[in-house]
Amino acid sequence: MKHAAILFSLALAYASSAAAQSAWTLEQCLQHASEHNIQVQKSRISEQEAEQSLLQARAALFPTLSASMSQTVGYRPFQETVSMTQNGMVVNTDNRVTENGSYGLNANWTLWDGGINRKTIEQQKLQARIAETSTAQSLNSIQEQIAQLYVQILYSVEAERVNEKLAETARKQLNRGQERYDVGDLSRADVAQLESQLAQAEYDVVNSQTQVASYKRQLKELLQLDINEPFDIAETELEDEAALNPVPDKTAIYEAALLTRPEIQAAQLQADAANLQLDIARRGYYPTIGLNAGVGDSHYSASDDSYGTQLKQNLNASIGLSVSVPIFDNRRNKTSVEKAKLQQTSAALDILDKQIALGSTIENLWLQASSAQQRFLAARTAVQSQETNYELINEQFQAGLKNIVDLLQARDNLLQAQQNKLQSKYTTVLNVQLLRFYEGGQMSF
Repeated sequence: MKHAAILFSLALAYASSAAAQSAWTLEQCLQHASEHNIQVQKSRISEQEAEQSLLQARAALFPTLSASMSQTVGYRPFQETVSMTQNGMVVNTDNRVTENGSYGLNANWTLWDGGINRKTIEQQKLQARIAETSTAQSLNSIQEQIAQLYVQILYSVEAERVNEKLAETARKQLNRGQERYDVGDLSRADVAQLESQLAQAEYDVVNSQTQVASYKRQLKELLQLDINEPFDIAETELEDEAALNPVPDKTAIYEAALLTRPEIQAAQLQADAANLQLDIARRGYYPTIGLNAGVGDSHYSASDDSYGTQLKQNLNASIGLSVSVPIFDNRRNKTSVEKAKLQQTSAALDILDKQIALGSTIENLWLQASSAQQRFLAARTAVQSQETNYELINEQFQAGLKNIVDLLQARDNLLQAQQNKLQSKYTTVLNVQLLRFYEGGQMSF
């Protein structure tokens, strides 16, 4: 029994530890998503691909070296004598089956291509940085979604608590109504309305619970958690004062975001890449100078010399210099230049478009935060007023001084005021946090 008690205690401790580990803070969610989210991981793979392209561009500065070997067997059943030229000498044989082997080692090196290779390296460096900003964009998008879902969960949990309190009050009112009905002080229709009120309150509780479960499922999906893995967020009840923090200045946030947001950096890097592509296209008019060298050897079975002697005598080497000057290329270079100019213009427009979109996003967040804060101030006063009114009417109803219609109307007014307060509070907090995030700060609740 003693051992069983110890094991039971350990099991409880483990279960408690597991439950504690399943309670995630917002910071833990953001950190986990940065490491495990599939979209972010795919973006990091794109970074690695860009790095490989950069290494390939650098390798293009060096010579290429290739080896070749061929073995040929010939068969001429009806030809009495087979003749073959081998290294400038005619070799005759009566053998109808002959074998010939050749071997080569060739090297090519582009000495000058107008500087295209080196400019391509610079371009690939830009593409690698663009890939990094793409990862940062994916991560920012995921973090914003996580913050929104996290706040939705907090809002739904608090709404659930409010609905549970109203359901408990509705249950007490139904019990009191049943007592008054039993003594003939209340009609059956009034009791039915109280029963309907309780049913609606219980429905609101279940609906809130369903919303909480749905938002948690969506958050688990962003975190790439297994379906069987327990998940819950840390108990964080935001005080009303959290919605009263000053809303940051939108102009200052926009100026800071222009320097830090990855979408702006990516657009600027794309513009730099477009300028570089135009430079590369223009260099297509330049001549290309190349150096080539090769070593070859061969043997032939019809020769009277031995295999080793043939390889010694047939060994040859060559080296050459080539110059290629584009004269008429079917408009290939001109088309490349004109397309690069168009891409340059498009990249400049993309920067402007991203800046306008960023400004619109920040202004929208600022407007939502400011208006929600004002609505919260009004809703907080309304809740206090409606709570007082509902308590008075409930007391009067219990005493038989108010009818069921007055009670239900007071409950609806209180419920609407509480919902308005919760929604405006969490809308304010979320948008203020997002504004700080666009400014370059971290989100936390």
